[in-house]
Amino acid sequence: MRPSEDRTSPRTVSYAIVLATPWLIGAIVFVSARGTGAREQATPSADRARTTFLADCAVCHGSRGLGTANGPSLQGVGAAAIDYWVSTGRMPLAQNHHGQRIDRQKPKYSPAEIDALVAYVAQLTGGGPAIPHVALDGDAGAGGVLYRLNCAACHSWAGTGGALQDREAPNLFAATPTQIAEAVRTGPDAMPGFGQAALSDRQLNDVVAYIERLDHPDDRGGSPLWHAGPLAEGAVAIILGLGALLIATRLIGTRT
Repeated sequence: MRPSEDRTSPRTVSYAIVLATPWLIGAIVFVSARGTGAREQATPSADRARTTFLADCAVCHGSRGLGTANGPSLQGVGAAAIDYWVSTGRMPLAQNHHGQRIDRQKPKYSPAEIDALVAYVAQLTGGGPAIPHVALDGDAGAGGVLYRLNCAACHSWAGTGGALQDREAPNLFAATPTQIAEAVRTGPDAMPGFGQAALSDRQLNDVVAYIERLDHPDDRGGSPLWHAGPLAEGAVAIILGLGALLIATRLIGTRT
């Protein structure tokens, strides 16, 4: 066989390149489009956050966050307050909302959308406390002392919530560590805000550690009675204890 017969002809190579080029271009376009779509879905842009704000928030707070007759101004409230209200599902308000109390709901947006919306509104309105960083190494014992001094009057010693004038302080079990810290620093609704002078960052971490422990308390001995506190325990003692004494007395008197 002659050496020239072992070589692929230039015409065959050119034909193969012409056939493969459209497939290669299509694959590149497909991969690029999927990558772009994934990036847009994972990190919503400022334009999307602005669209969300104008569609869901501006009707009450105004297009610049200055407030309207339907809602307060957002000027200077800060990223911590915005993140608390949106991440707990309290904002935007549900269409069937009635009354003054705003209860926790399932968040309307994904975490990525919430982050983008918080960043947009915080930049639009300026000022206010930033989202606090919570270190998960707090002293739950020290936090329990601070909690009972500052929080238990409204949220009860077990975090189950309680009476606050004509409104009820919510329970704390669904709150994340960041949401707890945001509520402490910003004072949402009727709750007072606690600044650095009242609770340092270290003390705030301790309070968060205690509240997190309330989610899984170490109940030793007997029934916890829904962690309702001394009232339930006293009621059980009176009803069961006194009832048992009356029955025993009745039985003894019948026998004699």
